[in-house]
Amino acid sequence: MEVLGVIPAREGSTRLRGKPLADICGKPLILWTLEGAMKAKRLRRVLVATDSERIKRVVEGAGAEAVLTSPLHKSGTERVGEVAEKIKADAYLNIQADEPMIKGEALDLMVEELEKGEEFVSLYGEATAEEALDPNTVKVVLDHRGYSIYFSRSAVPFRGPFLKHIGIYGFLRDALLWFLSLGPSPLEDEEGLEQLRILYYGKRIKMLPWRESMISVDTERDLERVREVLCGKAN
Repeated sequence: MEVLGVIPAREGSTRLRGKPLADICGKPLILWTLEGAMKAKRLRRVLVATDSERIKRVVEGAGAEAVLTSPLHKSGTERVGEVAEKIKADAYLNIQADEPMIKGEALDLMVEELEKGEEFVSLYGEATAEEALDPNTVKVVLDHRGYSIYFSRSAVPFRGPFLKHIGIYGFLRDALLWFLSLGPSPLEDEEGLEQLRILYYGKRIKMLPWRESMISVDTERDLERVREVLCGKAN
C-alpha cells in the first residue's frame, strides 16, 4: 500500500498566529513535526501542504518537500484533499503541523491499520487532570472494540477516565474523498471538531493507543510546555 504523509500548515492560526514557524530550541515547530514524520518507515513520501510562501521556503530550505495549496481551505483535511487530487496514493495521513513530538512509530501503527482495511484511523492517549478540563484538548470516548463513540472539548465521560485525542488522521483514499464530499454536520459545528462528521454520517474511526507523551501546540502555554520537554532533551 502506498501511503502519503501530508502535513497541512497555515500561517494564520487563529489561536496562535504564526504557529508553524514558532521557535523551539532554535528550530521552527514545523520542522520538528516534519522530522518526526519522516522517521516513519511505512510512508512512501512526506510533504508539507501550506498556503504560506514563508513556510514553503523554510521547509525547502531544510531539504524537504512542500507544496502551495489554496488559502481558502477551512481545515487541514481539506488541504490534504487538494494534495490527493494532485498526488495519487492508496491512503493518506493527515499529520497536524502542531504535533512537534510526533514519532514515526506512531504513524507506522496507523498505516498498519489502514493496510488491514480500516477506512479511518487516529490516535489517543491518557489526559491529565488539567487537560481533561481544557477545551483546547479534545477528549474521545471509545467502545469496547477501540472505535470512537464521541469527541468533545468537554470532560467526557462524566467521571472519566479521560482520553485525549491526538489530532492525526489516516484515510483510505475513497474514505477521504467521501468525507470531503459531505457538508459539515451539526455536531461538528457545535464542537468545532471536523472528525464528528465521520461519526454523524455513520462511519467509524479506529482509535489506537499511544502511551508516550505528546503535546499538541494550540496555545502559548502549550508551546512553553513543548519547549521544556524538547529543549531539555536537546541539551
